[in-house]
Order: sequence, then C-alpha cells, then structure tokens
Amino acid sequence: MTNLKISTLVVIALLSASVAFLTGCETSGAAAAGLSSAGKPENVFLATNKLPADVKRVAILPLACDAKRADLAAGREELQSVLVAELIKTKKFEVVEISPEEMERLTGQPGWTGAEILPADFLDALNKACGCDAVMFCELTEFRPYPPLAVGWRLKLVDVRNKETIWAGDEIFVSPQFIAHNAQWADDLGLTTDYGSDAENVRWLAANSPRQFGENSVASLLNTLPAR
Repeated sequence: MTNLKISTLVVIALLSASVAFLTGCETSGAAAAGLSSAGKPENVFLATNKLPADVKRVAILPLACDAKRADLAAGREELQSVLVAELIKTKKFEVVEISPEEMERLTGQPGWTGAEILPADFLDALNKACGCDAVMFCELTEFRPYPPLAVGWRLKLVDVRNKETIWAGDEIFVSPQFIAHNAQWADDLGLTTDYGSDAENVRWLAANSPRQFGENSVASLLNTLPAR
C-alpha cells in the first residue's frame, strides 16, 4: 500500500456523489453541509446515513494540535479525556483509546492530525494492534479558555479496511453563538453538570468553564455521527 495523505476537511456544495478525504481513496457522499455562522455544527461530511454494520470497534487516536501554540497544548491536556468520554457516550461502537506512547511505538510519533503523509502500514498496524474496524483522527484547532470561550474540533472517522472516510466534522464553537443558536441545546443533548441539570447552572458553566464548554461542543459535533 502506498503512502496515504489525509487531506484537510473542506466542505463544499456537492452535485456529485463522492468526496475524497483520503488521497487516492474516494467516499460516496450522502450529505455535505455548509458552514454555520451561528454555532450549529454543519461543517460535516457523511459518507452514509448509517454506520456500516461491521464497524463495531473504533480506535480513538491521541488528540493532536499545533505543538507550537501553547494555548492548544494546554487545551489538549484539558480536553483529551473529555473527547474520549463523549465518544463513549454516543454508544455507537466500542471505543479503544490509543495512548501517545502506544501511538509512538506503532507509528514513530505520538500523535497525528490526519493531514500528514502517513506510514504505508499506518491503518493496518492499528487494526492488528487493537482489532479496530475504524480509526478516529482528532485535532484541536482552537482553544480560548476565557470568555467568550472558543473550542475548535477537527474529527475524522476512517474505515481501516477500505481506507474510506465514514464521517468528518470541522467546527469552531464560540460560546455566545452556540448558546444563542441552540436555545434547547442542553435538553436536546441531555447535557448535565456536576451541579445537576439546572438550566441556569448549565448555561453559566457553558459560558465560563473551558472544560464544560469543550464537553458541550464536542457532544454537539459527535451528535452528527451516522445513526447506528
């Protein structure tokens, strides 16, 4: 297998039925939405409306970011566990977390954004190591831990066997727009806090807690995954 290059997610209006997110590997596009200006996750690609029946175990890679940016490095430390927990909460598949140490042992470096040229046996090595059917590439693209809070997520779910992208989302959430646009977002997503589900507490934490807003925003993006 030749080296693979996973391109940056670009959402466009599609008239054709396929989009390539993995160089040399095309996906048939069931939907591609435009950018949202108000905080709703719409910068999303779906190759199918339903997850393939044989995608039962997903390896989630370490949250990657631009290491030259101290703000993103801090955000990565804060939000890695949040991302894993929220993916597990979707209950769409078994989730296997790959540690940075295991990632380096398997691939030569502790993290991947999904935009680099990957080792030729990258996906095969992950499949053999943990028996995964798909891999979730994860990148933190923005992190502002003071109001107005902002968190950027770039996620991509790739089938390890046919190398096709099943789902991808690339969004930057800003707390005022997110809250204003989704008046019922807490109820719709079933979000709660350590202080319970009281709407006032949920809203306050969403606007002031980077960890809580990170949780809310990634839950919203993961909510666009294909149905099981």
